[in-house]
Amino acid sequence: MDEQTRDPPRAVTFDPLLPAAVAARVEAGGVKKASVDILTLLVLSVLAGAFISFGAIFATTVSAGGISIAAADGAIQFSAGLPYGVTKPLAGLSFSVGLILVLVGGAELFTGNTMIVMAWASGKVTTRALLHNWLIVFCGNFAGAFLTAALMFYTTQHTFGGGSIGLSALYSAHSKASLDFEHQSRPQFVA
Repeated sequence: MDEQTRDPPRAVTFDPLLPAAVAARVEAGGVKKASVDILTLLVLSVLAGAFISFGAIFATTVSAGGISIAAADGAIQFSAGLPYGVTKPLAGLSFSVGLILVLVGGAELFTGNTMIVMAWASGKVTTRALLHNWLIVFCGNFAGAFLTAALMFYTTQHTFGGGSIGLSALYSAHSKASLDFEHQSRPQFVA
């Protein structure tokens, strides 16, 4: 190819959108999501549940490297692996793999489908279509996550690392289940 037929390099630009333009794009996306056929919606939502589960499995495996076991009096009885300040960011980065799989795979995650409410609020989507989409996607996400959890149980992944992965999963579940409503509902940066 000679110099005369080459295309000039293109400049990278960012398209700034005003809030009204963002709302219009979200509404259009909501209309599109609400019109997906039921079989496609169910398959994509099961995949999203599985993808997020894979991210959680990866994060649990990474966080199994930094476990501390405390006695009833609060004294540390056993500690292994990386320090807390290293393990938590690594686990967070590992979990993002699940979100990346959802985005790249075009899967339907319930949290993303809540934006259909913008199209509903503008009257472009009916209440029935909104709730129908939410129900299918929520149930599909649950099914995908449940099936992945069952697969991990039957492959005995919880016993890997001398049981540290199972212990990490139990610790995470216990920590989340034992939070009171006040702690869960306030922003985490407030003391």
